[in-house]
Amino acid sequence: MSIESRNPATEELVESFDPLTDSAVDTALDRSVKAHGELKALSYQDRADMLHAVADRLDRDADALGRILTEEMGKTHSSAIAEVQKCALVCRHYAQHAAQYLQDRHIKTDASKSYVRYLPIGPVLAVMPWNFPFWQVFRFAAPALMAGNTGLLKHASNVPRSAMAIEKLFKEGGFMEGAFTTLLVGASQVEAILKDDRIKAATLTGSEGAGTSVAATAGKYIKKTVLELGGSDAFIVMPSANLDDAVSAAVTGRTMNNGQSCIAAKRFIVHEAIYNDFRDAFVERFESLKVGNPMDESTDIGPLALADIRSELDDQVKETLSKGATRLTGARPVSGTGYFYEPGILEDIPASAPAHGEELFGPVASLFRVPDLKSATDLANSSRFGLGSAIFTNEPSDIDHAVTELDAGSTFVNAIVASDPRLPFGGIKASGYGRELSEEGIREFTNAKTVSIK
Repeated sequence: MSIESRNPATEELVESFDPLTDSAVDTALDRSVKAHGELKALSYQDRADMLHAVADRLDRDADALGRILTEEMGKTHSSAIAEVQKCALVCRHYAQHAAQYLQDRHIKTDASKSYVRYLPIGPVLAVMPWNFPFWQVFRFAAPALMAGNTGLLKHASNVPRSAMAIEKLFKEGGFMEGAFTTLLVGASQVEAILKDDRIKAATLTGSEGAGTSVAATAGKYIKKTVLELGGSDAFIVMPSANLDDAVSAAVTGRTMNNGQSCIAAKRFIVHEAIYNDFRDAFVERFESLKVGNPMDESTDIGPLALADIRSELDDQVKETLSKGATRLTGARPVSGTGYFYEPGILEDIPASAPAHGEELFGPVASLFRVPDLKSATDLANSSRFGLGSAIFTNEPSDIDHAVTELDAGSTFVNAIVASDPRLPFGGIKASGYGRELSEEGIREFTNAKTVSIK
């Protein structure tokens, strides 16, 4: 079966590719091992020069590369350009800071000298999703290559053109053959690749099911993994918050990337003292969003990436409504060509409904009323997910409570959750483990070797 790039706004086939044969995968693994030996022998400055060259190309070609993202998964063209530019940012960050992050860490002991040296481990398999076709890859690849590892990308099967474009960028930046390789393979081929002795570790961003599968296989063969899985992030609003700011952030947080983001705000937990005002403003803003052609600058919401994604989301909404929830606005498929879905808001959601406990991967918000902050954090923590969280408040005691009590990999105060190359990123519970970005991210795929000299 071919790997297809299909435009979700028009449903037209853009391009198709034949999956790699087992022989071609074998050759790619050999090249990755060889490239690892060459890359780790280079200085940090040599690696940084190449990564800066990649960043320059990302900035230079942001418009054209962004068009690929829009055509493959439907995000608005403006947000696609911003994604490409953010990839340039992470490349420059690690080009500038990797040597510092990985410098020997000296520790005083009874020995005359003792320290930790961070050494690369070899080829790393990256299994990546379609929702941020460039960013998810670059936030792994930039630190991995700067550490001296090599990367092999198994991208989502609906974004093959993005995957091929990324490989081309690294080659044009000066990285040797095999330093970064795109493997156009189906999901059925991942297990065999992960089992191969030449693969030393794996990172996955995606669904719980995919993460469980990769973690189980890697665990059986004693290989390190980093997993960034789903999320159902809580967005708490307290009476002291600036209501206009909170509503604006709520709309952006729920609808960015057409609502298809693991760190999107999904469960809006609002204090009863301001609930009605927040709800009314939230609905008004949702109803003003324009759904349409993602290449049109005036469009706020493009199509969902796949027909199956839209169907699953609509099934979750219908089941939630059947269990007693109220639809405040939207939350319906848009008729006609393309996988469009009307942004919507649900309230009065029972605990047994999908919108209460499951991740809704599309522009549908779940709205909850609570009497106090403890009730808000208890509801937030009732989710099996623990990726990000946000609270809008101007009370220091509220902030301290949220930072301490929210079970999540991050808590953002008076801002939506976002990834930043300078800060570690990742989750807990069913949202995964390990960290990407910052110092913690680049150290994940290194051997922290202890050295002790008598």
